[in-house]
Amino acid sequence: MSALPLLAALLAAAPADAAPAPLTYAGDAGPGQGVKVVLIAGDHEYRSEETIPALARILAKRHGFDCTVLFSLNDAGEIDPAADNIPGLEALADADLMVNFLRFKDLPDDQMAHVDAYLRRGGPVIGLRTATHAFKMSKDSDYARFDFQSKAPGYEGGFGEQVLGETWVGHYGKNHQMSTRLDVNEQQADHPVLRGVERAWVEAGGYWAEPPADATVLAYAQPLQGMTPDSPPAEDKKPCPGAWVRTYRLPGASSLQDAGSGRVFTTTYGASEDLRNDGFRRMLVNACFWAAGLEDKITPDLNVDLVGPYRPTTFRHGGHVKGVRPADLAGYEAPIPPAAD
Repeated sequence: MSALPLLAALLAAAPADAAPAPLTYAGDAGPGQGVKVVLIAGDHEYRSEETIPALARILAKRHGFDCTVLFSLNDAGEIDPAADNIPGLEALADADLMVNFLRFKDLPDDQMAHVDAYLRRGGPVIGLRTATHAFKMSKDSDYARFDFQSKAPGYEGGFGEQVLGETWVGHYGKNHQMSTRLDVNEQQADHPVLRGVERAWVEAGGYWAEPPADATVLAYAQPLQGMTPDSPPAEDKKPCPGAWVRTYRLPGASSLQDAGSGRVFTTTYGASEDLRNDGFRRMLVNACFWAAGLEDKITPDLNVDLVGPYRPTTFRHGGHVKGVRPADLAGYEAPIPPAAD
């Protein structure tokens, strides 16, 4: 049988509702070789579907991590920030790091089961922006305890509070009018996540955060009265935590979780446009190294350059590029995001 008829036969035999294969970036040479990272995108506003593959490309191409990128998908298999469906979460079963950039997701129980199992074994977590309120679960879900307003014993505040160290609190600066400077906590200047980080500035407006006493604040967010790094500080807004680290242990944690595991890095920033800043991008890449236990490999001059064309969309609700499938982002040269039709 020739190639074309064989391909047609295989497509015809495939189930109509088969989920598309996850987007993967196989690691090149580097200290991350053999380390599996699962990065998950699904927020309604801040263009996580652009941030997440861009970060994955840096980790894979520049540093050798094996990256699996998962998106919320609609029934047509297209990336849809509003969809409560993330195929491929079984990849968490042997993952060494999860990067979470979700918002208000109500995933089916069979998908949440993979998230739960990963967290109960104390897998390290990176949480970006809206991950503090990653889940807004139905009350009849077996995983309602992860809801951002959860009051379940041991899960108060849900995934955000119990894992990342904060749930949804509120805005602290107007998007597109007030950017944010991330000032290094001088008392933590020697922390591995901060190696080489200079002039970190993000275009997203502020979020208020008050992480718990067991968190170590690495950078303070200072809202600015303008959209340039040299804009003056907003007079009525004092700095608040904008990036921190901690460890977590959920009730009923698996015996696989050893003392000192469960590393977490959380930042209330990470919008697609935020990745244009070298200092912030370096902080994220360093955080992935640290969370995966590779802090000894972090140097001040790690290559954190973007890989391939990156032209982030101005973030807003409903502003994602329509009709994009994960496969459209395959390889290192596909534009992020693909051009709109």
